[in-house]
Formats: sequence, structure tokens, C-alpha cells
Amino acid sequence: MISDFKMIHAIHFIGIGGAGMSALAHLMLARERRVSGSDLYHSEATRSLEAAGARLAYGHAAANVPSDAEAVVYTVAVDGKNSELAEAKTRGLPLFTYAEFLGLVSRGSKTIAISGTHGKTSTTGMIARILRDAGLDPSVIVGGTLRDLGANYALGSGDYFIAEACEYRRSFLNLTPHILVITNIDNDHLDYYTSIADIQEAFREFSGRLDGNDVLVCDPKNAALIPVVRGLTCRIVDYAAFIAPELKLQVPGAHMLRNAAAALAVASVLGIGPDIAQKALEQFSGVVRRFEYKGKTRKGADVYDDYAHHPSEIRATLAAACERFPSKRIRVIFQPHLYSRTKLLLDDFAASFGDADEVVFAPIYAAREEPDSEISSERLAEAARAHHPHVVALQSFDDISRHFAGAGAADVIFTLGAGDIGTLGGLLVHGGEK
Repeated sequence: MISDFKMIHAIHFIGIGGAGMSALAHLMLARERRVSGSDLYHSEATRSLEAAGARLAYGHAAANVPSDAEAVVYTVAVDGKNSELAEAKTRGLPLFTYAEFLGLVSRGSKTIAISGTHGKTSTTGMIARILRDAGLDPSVIVGGTLRDLGANYALGSGDYFIAEACEYRRSFLNLTPHILVITNIDNDHLDYYTSIADIQEAFREFSGRLDGNDVLVCDPKNAALIPVVRGLTCRIVDYAAFIAPELKLQVPGAHMLRNAAAALAVASVLGIGPDIAQKALEQFSGVVRRFEYKGKTRKGADVYDDYAHHPSEIRATLAAACERFPSKRIRVIFQPHLYSRTKLLLDDFAASFGDADEVVFAPIYAAREEPDSEISSERLAEAARAHHPHVVALQSFDDISRHFAGAGAADVIFTLGAGDIGTLGGLLVHGGEK
């Protein structure tokens, strides 16, 4: 088994267009590795990789794996019968999941891992900005495009490696952090985890990798964290002590202040002065698809886009919207992500739009799942009507665009979800022209 990624000079990525996969591929290109890959569709991520020198193919076929490939990295979303995986196995090439390869690449660095159900990407970006401004020049892998970098990665020359650490399928257990951040714990990924206790056990196992010289940054008094932190031998830093309401963040919301508090706690652990850290946070321009302004409709409605795809995230985003736009009408378009998530959290989703004046549901984005006839956006809309008077489910983005054709200066429109809903903002801004 390869124990040092420096032994690998040519890497093939299956599903290279994903957020984490594309970041790792870019990092390998920046480290002068030969990178090839495949994905089903052209995207901004794949175009960026091709421009940087990656050799890409669209669709999956055994012939896509180059003859000079020395290792293959694949996303867990890839089917186990994938032809490229089969080819790699036939050739005896080393195989890594994304998380396994991230663990390999970060090995030997002082790793700062940012985990949690919500807020990982923004918190990772904030910590990266602080360390960069403090002159520590970290390497960074993050699950979204940081506006400060115009990218989802950074190759640094310093000792620190900052990585967003996802809990899905316990993938974060491939990392060995020096500093671990847990932003929060909530009931998500229930297509894999059996319960909130199962999720907590995964975070406890991750936290248990820390020894007496390592640091856990979290809110240890939060009820969801109490069973996670009990009995740990590492140093625990309570980020709640670092909440700074006076911070003038560019992205609004109480949830963003808590993300910033976690970043300030990490800065304190590293001995970075509060003046440097707070200035960096106030200059941090955020993450693409996090309260992202898209423009105005032809009749003057402002359009924003956000990745919120869990009931807790929806509530947080809409609370921030009310804070930013107290006199505007908040009109929401939500695209549910995954049949399983929508089905398991149906009641929670139905009750999460209280701060919106109107809610429009787009069809469910299936992602890695097969359709489930027992759940639909229409079913979600029916459940939401018990809590909200203005709810409708529409069948397509074109239908939704027509529905909002009359939106004007009194309106703010938010597109929410983790699927392809982000493309709808451009459709609204351009008056329905694709």
C-alpha cells in the first residue's frame, strides 16, 4: 500500500467534477502531478481543471484510465460496477476513495480539520483566510469555491493543511488532525446513519483520534456534543467564548457569527492575534452559494442563492434574510436534495419556512439515489401548508421562472438547495432567457 502520495506521479480521478474531488485534482496539478479524470457532465469545475492541464473524459469507460496512471481516486457516489474502477482493479492499480486520498495527501502536515453537520465550508474558508493573513501560508481543501481565492483549494508552503472533513460514511476518519473543529451535530445523512446517537458515535470516534497534545474546538456544553466530548484526553476549547457580535461580517446571520467564533478559537490556539483574526474575518468575502447575490430581475427583485438543504440550514438562512431585509417580502424557492433526506425529515422540512412570505418547491434532486414514489415535492408542499399559507410545488425551472415574472423591488427571492437550483438564479435574473 502506498504510504506517501509523493510516490505517485500520475493520478486518475473518477467523478473528478465533484467539489472535493476537483479540489484534490487541482492540488495535485499544482504539485506537478499528471492528472486525468472522468465525469458525466461538463461543468465549471471540469472546465477549470482542463484549463489547468488535466486530461478529462466525459462518460465512464475503461479506456478513460490512461496507460501511465499510477493510482485511481474515486468518489463514493460512483457505482461499484463502474467500468473505470473495474479496469483499475484489473491492472492492480492502487485505489483510493476521495477521503482516503485526502488523508494521504495531508499526512505529515499539521492538519486542521473542520467537521460538523452545518457550517463546515464557511468555517474552513474563514480559518484559511486568517492563517493566510497571518503569513502561515496553509494548503487548503474545501467543499466550495472561496471568493477570496476564486478556487476550492490552495497550495501553500507552510506547515498547516486545512481540510473540510465530511462525516458522510465516516469518511473523516481518514484524517489525523492536530486541531479538530466540530461546528455542530445534527440529524443528517440518515440514509447512512441510523440515528443521532450513531452520528454522535462517529464524531466521538473522530475526536478520539486526538491525543493530549491536540486540540478540539467545539461548543462542549451543547447537548448534542456532550456525549462526544466526555472523557477525551485532548485539550478542549469552547468556541462559544469567542462569539463576537460586534464583528461586521459580509455574510449575515447568527450562524455565521458562530462559524466566525470557531475560527477565532483556532486563531487563539495558534497564537494569532485577535486584531489580525478579526480583520481577516471582516474581509472574508464568503463562499459561492452561501447567501450569494445573483442580481436583479427585470422588474427589480433581488435574487440570492444559498446551499441550505437541511431544515436547520433553511431556518438559519431565512433568519439571516429577515435580518438583512426587514422590510422586504422574502420569497423562497427550495429544491429538496435526496429522496431519503426529504422523506426522513419531512415534518422538519415542512415547518422550517416560517420566516418566508412565500415558498415554492422545485422537484426533488435525486443526486445519487433512485426515484422513490413515496415522496415528492408535492407531498412536501402538502405537509408545509399546515404551517404556511403560501406554498406551491411546481414541475420545472421554467414554470418557476414564469411564476416569479412579476416579482419587483419589494421582493427578495432566495433559491435554496444542494442540487442544481443555483442555475435558476441566473434564469430569474435574465428574465427567463437561458
